[in-house]
Amino acid sequence: MSRFSSEERSAPFTLEYRVFLKNEKGQYISPFHDIPMYADKDVFHMVVEVPRWSNAKMEIATKDPLNPIKQDVKKGKLRYVANLFPYKGYIWNYGAIPQTWEDPGHSDKHTGCCGDNDPIDVCEIGSKVCARGEIIRVKVLGILAMIDEGETDWKVIAINVDDPDAANYNDINDVKRLKPGYLEATVDWFRRYKVPDGKPENEFAFNAEFKDKDFAINIIKSTHDYWKALVTKKTDGKGISCMNTTVSESPFRCDPDAARAIVDALPPPCESACTLPADVDKWFHHQKN
Repeated sequence: MSRFSSEERSAPFTLEYRVFLKNEKGQYISPFHDIPMYADKDVFHMVVEVPRWSNAKMEIATKDPLNPIKQDVKKGKLRYVANLFPYKGYIWNYGAIPQTWEDPGHSDKHTGCCGDNDPIDVCEIGSKVCARGEIIRVKVLGILAMIDEGETDWKVIAINVDDPDAANYNDINDVKRLKPGYLEATVDWFRRYKVPDGKPENEFAFNAEFKDKDFAINIIKSTHDYWKALVTKKTDGKGISCMNTTVSESPFRCDPDAARAIVDALPPPCESACTLPADVDKWFHHQKN
């Protein structure tokens, strides 16, 4: 059972919607900074931002205090990914590994591009459809080097350790063998998912080939080092909120009461009576198509 829980504020699919994370004591924490990168030996924590098959582009709000999950906004409008035939929404549980950061001031030697200024992304390929804000433990299997509008945007491939088939997956070749076509679909999805918004296709390093588990873990460790420099103020985050409650060497550390004050200033927790967004027809259109 997870040591962490989540709390929604405001109604989903609205500009005000937020998902805050809590620790086992019920204290508010940052999913970016306060959840350990490692869950166990060779097992990583993953923050689920987008459940499989859904379309709303949710992400850790790196510039907001406590970094809640919220829906991405472009030009004042909530973002949804289109359904790219033959796919429906995101084709994995999508999220991030905490305590990692792709440094926009560092040019990656593999891609020749700087980082995208976010925690490193994860595509979880297990059978369960996870919940937004769920914290799961994953085995890393490999990694894809995507270049998104000139920025390095690594995509880690992983599986939930609690998945019934997790024992059969130990490296990227197991995915190729046991889920034929899935990795090719992953490349195709990432290549084309911004095209409906008028953007060009994304590009990839290594001729869009997936690198193995060891390579992936080394990349994750390097992004953890960049995160440590960020949260200890050795690197200028340029607007990123490093407010945290657990990193002892961080000048941004605060006490639980200060963290609660951030959340208490917002609208109350979302209950079952939360209303659908005003633009409900558009919302249903995005969920249906």
